[in-house]
Amino acid sequence: MFWMADQEGLLSNSSIEKSVHAGLRTRLTGDDLNDHAEDDAQGWVRFSADDIDEIGTAGIVDGIMKTLGVEDPVYLSIDIDVLDPAFAPGTGTPEPGGWTTRELIRILRGVEGLNLVGADVVEVSPAYQNNGEETALAAAQVAYELLSSMVKKGLERLGKEASHKDEL
Repeated sequence: MFWMADQEGLLSNSSIEKSVHAGLRTRLTGDDLNDHAEDDAQGWVRFSADDIDEIGTAGIVDGIMKTLGVEDPVYLSIDIDVLDPAFAPGTGTPEPGGWTTRELIRILRGVEGLNLVGADVVEVSPAYQNNGEETALAAAQVAYELLSSMVKKGLERLGKEASHKDEL
C-alpha cells in the first residue's frame, strides 16, 4: 500500500523529506535474509522490529529524528500490530516478534520533538480481543501519547510567540 501511495503522489519522499517505517517484521519478497534491507527506491527509511535488540529504543528514536527532523510537518500512523500479539492480540494481522507496549511508548515519547500535525492508530479489532482488552488499552495509551506530544509542541510554539512579542 505504501508503494501505491508513493506512485499516486500521496507521500513526500524527496531527497529532503522521507518516510520512516519502524517495527517491520514481514519480508518484502523472497527468502533471503537480506530481504529487510533499506528500500532506497522510494526514499523510505526502515527499522525492523529486530533492530530494537541491536540499537535499543534510543537508537530507533535517534534514527527517526535524524531522518524527519523537527521542522517539517509529520503525519504519524501507528498500526497497533507493531506490538507483539502478546500485547495486542486484537488486530486483524497479528504477527509474532513485535515490540512491547513499553518500548513503543518510550519511542513515542522520544520523538515528541517532531512537528506532528496529525496522527492515527489503526488495526484495532475488538472482535479479535479477549476479555483483557490489552489491545484497546495499548491503543488508548498510544493515542494519549500522540495527543500529549501535539499539545506540548503547541504550547512550546505559543511560548516562543509570546516571548517574541515581548522582545518587540
